[in-house]
Amino acid sequence: MEERLQKYMARCGVASRRKSEEYILDGIVKVNNQVIRELGFKVNPDKDKVYINNKLIVPENKKVYIMLNKPEGYVTTLKDEKGRKTILDLVKVKERIFPIGRLDYDSSGLLLLTNDGEIYNKIIHPREVVGKTYLALTKGIFSKMEIHKFKNGVDIGGYITKEAKIEVKEIYKDKSLVEITIHEGKNRQVRKMCSALGHDVIELKRISVGKIKLGDLEKGKWRQLNKEELDYINSL
Repeated sequence: MEERLQKYMARCGVASRRKSEEYILDGIVKVNNQVIRELGFKVNPDKDKVYINNKLIVPENKKVYIMLNKPEGYVTTLKDEKGRKTILDLVKVKERIFPIGRLDYDSSGLLLLTNDGEIYNKIIHPREVVGKTYLALTKGIFSKMEIHKFKNGVDIGGYITKEAKIEVKEIYKDKSLVEITIHEGKNRQVRKMCSALGHDVIELKRISVGKIKLGDLEKGKWRQLNKEELDYINSL
């Protein structure tokens, strides 16, 4: 039975469907020795052979679903041109895994990884909005007006953020510890939102994605998702 090339690539654990589409457009994907640049191209997994950079890919028999507590100082990519440490320096598995979403270099916390392109799509493009919650240590003390602005939309450079949640957990002499929940995935969004209100982020840690919580997983450690967590993702 035929299926779209990018879907087959995701099933092989190469990358998400969206990233697979980029590979196709980049001209590095061949089907039976023919370079394919058409996103609607279909393959027959029983007959066709698919190559990326001239390397044959095959479907992953074993699907893996991993939670990592990413430390600061690691990039959320599989390779880094600058030679920085990547998440694959922490998670050692035989399967070719890729991150679901991202956490910037200076941030820590919950990061999900998989070789299942379908699960990736459920989290990145869910039918219902999935909130992502962070703990942020920021400079200064938030005023009531700033909290109101944060909740109702902040201009982070040509983009007004959607409704968000913010709760002050601790107040120090000149710093605040706040819990923030956003429902978008703009690059460095939490940092930009705080900075727009004059409260630069000192430390940032993601503690949950939807109902999946980091819990007491140690920084730099990882584990497989449990059945309850997988059932939740599949329900999205």
